[in-house]
Amino acid sequence: MDREEVRRVAELARLEIPEARLERMALELSAVLDFVATLQRLDLSSAAPVTFAPSHAPLREDVPDERRLDADAALAAAPERDGDFFLVPPIVENVNP
Repeated sequence: MDREEVRRVAELARLEIPEARLERMALELSAVLDFVATLQRLDLSSAAPVTFAPSHAPLREDVPDERRLDADAALAAAPERDGDFFLVPPIVENVNP
């Protein structure tokens, strides 16, 4: 990955990367991509899928909890709100479907 590719990815992700950090970022992102390429070459066809929780794990009862936040408590520190909803700035602007 070169500096121009890093600039393009940063632009798409709406990230500001200082000019002085572009070279280092290019090296780090290249290392990540090389690692992913190594993982893609692994033959996992004979590997069985695994889970991280045993299938016999006990489950709690699904009952309401009095410690639950109501909308006013959850939104108390929100910078902006609209009724019971958080207001957030748009992430993607000017997108034509």
